[in-house]
Amino acid sequence: MEATEILQSRNPPTVTAPLPSMLYVVALVAVGGLVFASWLAAWVLGKDEGDEKMRQVSDAIREGAAGFLSTQYASIFKLAVVVLVGIFLMYLVREPPKNLPQVASWRLAFCVAVSFATGCILSGIAGYVGMWVAVRSNVRVASAACRSFQEAIAVGLRAGAFSGVLVVSMVLLGIIALLFGVRLVVPAALHQLPFLLVGYGFGASFVALFAQLGGGIYTKAADVGADMVGKVEADIPEDDPRNPAVIADLVGDNVGDCAGRGADLFESIAGEILAAMILGGTLSQQLPADARSGYVLFPLAIHAMDLIVSGIGIMMTEAPKSSKGIDPMEVLKSGYKVSVGLAAVGIVVLCRLLLYTEEHPKAWMHFSVCGLVGLGTAFLFILVTQYYTDFNFPPVRQIAQASLTGHGTNVIAGMSVGMRATAAPAGIICVALLCSYKTGMAALDGSPSAGLFGTAVATMGMLSTVVFVLAMDVFGPITDNAGGIVEMSEQPETVRNITDSLDAVGNTTKAITKGFSVGSASLACFLLFSAFLDEVSELAGEKVGAVDISVPEVFLGGIAGATLVFYFSGQCMTAVGSAAQEVVNNVRSQFRERPGIMDGSQKPDYASCVSIVTRAALREMVAPGIVATTVPLCVGFFFRVASSGNDRLIGAKAIASFLMFATSSGVLFAIFLNTAGGAWDNAKKYIEQGVHGGKGSAAHKAAVTGGQRGDEEKRR
Repeated sequence: MEATEILQSRNPPTVTAPLPSMLYVVALVAVGGLVFASWLAAWVLGKDEGDEKMRQVSDAIREGAAGFLSTQYASIFKLAVVVLVGIFLMYLVREPPKNLPQVASWRLAFCVAVSFATGCILSGIAGYVGMWVAVRSNVRVASAACRSFQEAIAVGLRAGAFSGVLVVSMVLLGIIALLFGVRLVVPAALHQLPFLLVGYGFGASFVALFAQLGGGIYTKAADVGADMVGKVEADIPEDDPRNPAVIADLVGDNVGDCAGRGADLFESIAGEILAAMILGGTLSQQLPADARSGYVLFPLAIHAMDLIVSGIGIMMTEAPKSSKGIDPMEVLKSGYKVSVGLAAVGIVVLCRLLLYTEEHPKAWMHFSVCGLVGLGTAFLFILVTQYYTDFNFPPVRQIAQASLTGHGTNVIAGMSVGMRATAAPAGIICVALLCSYKTGMAALDGSPSAGLFGTAVATMGMLSTVVFVLAMDVFGPITDNAGGIVEMSEQPETVRNITDSLDAVGNTTKAITKGFSVGSASLACFLLFSAFLDEVSELAGEKVGAVDISVPEVFLGGIAGATLVFYFSGQCMTAVGSAAQEVVNNVRSQFRERPGIMDGSQKPDYASCVSIVTRAALREMVAPGIVATTVPLCVGFFFRVASSGNDRLIGAKAIASFLMFATSSGVLFAIFLNTAGGAWDNAKKYIEQGVHGGKGSAAHKAAVTGGQRGDEEKRR
């Protein structure tokens, strides 16, 4: 059904009807999530901070991370104000949507602008607060490692879980608050409200883009710079206190992998929920009036369930009393499997409660299958990513083996692993997308709208345990920091062995989360593409059901989308390299001017490296960010003006092609970069365990080169 037919459909909804009680239930669960997050933070922060040396290192990390994020977010929000004004003015001068012709333009402009501001603010808060807890958790994990493996993994996971619970709770509360607030300004029916909240997803995406850019440039520039001079030139261990860049490296783990990843998943979840609500609202117009609200609110209910099932899984994750021979990854997976099992039951129950109709009594069963397909897709993504990035499996060991013959063969092996690793995830995505679409179509007698909603349900199924996945992701930088604190505070080797094992697993969980994000984003982009066509249909007053890539302008728009992926990645790589050069020069000058650093008679100047990387990251993040945000608009305007045909929607169709080509190439390129980067890093850690000559060997030096290559790729 066309979005423009909504008001003319049978049983037209009344705009004065109260919003469904399900919203209050979801809001209550989200508030409960904030309470649970507060308890997790209190539990973690109640743990011992260790000795004085540990606290000194932790304080330096904390100060550097807070300083960078404060400056970064100030820059982001200044840019956001400019964009906010632009959005308000664009909606102010445009014609009202065809489905809300009676609403004044200034009301629509106000709603979208407020939604954008809300998305920006909540995304920023979620990232900053998550980082605030993370930089206070690292020293507690290090202290716990001095006592037992079991306590260290529990503290690390619960510290990571704080970010996961906080992000999902704030996404839900933000959308619910906007639904109630927008209803006061625009008297629209429930299924029309999501169209007015698109600014929320854009605001979250805007902050996430720059948070990922700035944080990523910071962390990898510091990491590469520290390794190049420390490990390769000075031949000192990782996280050695004699390395002037070591604090900047540890700070980068927090601003990139904690704050940046939190903002990234915030925008992914927000965008997926809004796209699914729009599709559900469109589909619901084919159903009786009393059954429509369930299709609109289903995405919110799924994520409320996520808070519950992931919370249970996190609390049930516990390492055996005997840590000998225990793989920390298996400990984390045991809790994740609990969450997956509960989520499977929850998806079926929610489909029956919200998607059942008397006219189509079996539709909910079809949509349940779609949700389970998505849940299975997430689990398979985790297994595949673990296989290619965990040193307990052949691919990483092949890279380590290749290191015996030099730097070049290490790089070749890593590239090979990354390229081969794209096949399985791509196949999984294709099968999941096709199965969910066809199953959804069968739910409502072959309706394409039902097929799209089936894909939306699959996406929600994939993200139905995102709280636990984000907990595992933030677990990585926290345990990495803990290992650095243990090394710099000169703790016993037994303690370092515990943090090393957790750090290696954390490297895998970070790769898993990035792969998970890519997979969910690929399904979500299909939904956003459909929602984009719906929005264009509403604005144009005519149906845009398909995009014909045989039209030259449309095909060229697609080429531009694929090109942007590589150009943007190249810009990010250049930014990391430029910032890393500044770090390398600073560290070299310190070693040259302070010869006593190596024997411990002089202390390195950690603050200067932190300052250099901060300035460089903030400077270098601007150009890629501008390219990513302006090129799509330029493509649309260019083809709209340059086209000689009579198709007034050619610009919108070119952008649609741009989005699809960019998504296709971006998904594969992201899987390659993420997997190769994680595999290179863990090959280095595998050798550091004593394999192929261990630390300091020729194979280890080759693996360090591969690790530096991987560091650049993991943030692109």
